[in-house]
Amino acid sequence: MFPQVGNAGVAEAVMINVGGGVAGGDRLDTAVTAMAGASFTLTSQAAERIYRALDEPARISTTLTVCDTARLAWCPQETIVFDRARVRRATHINLTSGAELLALEWIVLGRAAHGETVSVGEVIDSWRVEKDGRLVWADSLRIGDEVFPHLRRKALLADATAVATLVYAGPDLERRLDCLRDWAASLECRAAATLVGGLLVLRVAATEPSTLRQGLRCVLREFDRAFGPGPFGVPKMWSC
Repeated sequence: MFPQVGNAGVAEAVMINVGGGVAGGDRLDTAVTAMAGASFTLTSQAAERIYRALDEPARISTTLTVCDTARLAWCPQETIVFDRARVRRATHINLTSGAELLALEWIVLGRAAHGETVSVGEVIDSWRVEKDGRLVWADSLRIGDEVFPHLRRKALLADATAVATLVYAGPDLERRLDCLRDWAASLECRAAATLVGGLLVLRVAATEPSTLRQGLRCVLREFDRAFGPGPFGVPKMWSC
């Protein structure tokens, strides 16, 4: 859907999952192409929910293609993983020289409003970013049945129940890295940013999902103020 977002000149598209969530055995595939000259934000209408699976995992595949001079912000709302859920999510990004992209994915373990914790299940979250056909960054998070009992160790998630990865590709990366690090230091979340393979990568973790949301809103808001106008601010749908 394409809700009215005022006269800012930046389009915002909203994905609707009429199923209300993703269950074991489901497959959800999304492919987005930003043609040359395009500038828009793509978000979701609400948090995605991954329900308990009996055996087969849910599979979520996202392919983002950003052509020369295009600007794309991929900013869906959080993915909530229920106890005993199983999900394998893959995000594949294809960039060409001159393209600008900000891509965000975040995971919440358990339904905070219900006091739920995830004691068993499977989460596999992988990224692959290619620029001009060459792989520049690959990353994978895997939490299985045998790992969940140990997640509170300091070497793993400690007390965090919500984690996010933000990837940015575009101009003036060194300056943007300095800004991201300054903003990250002021958050109530734990956050760190680095530059690798011609990409900025920001990791954020928080004890409460609401704290993570507030931190991400802050980063996107400051990004828009410092480097706008453009599609890289807080999506309007996040406030609905």
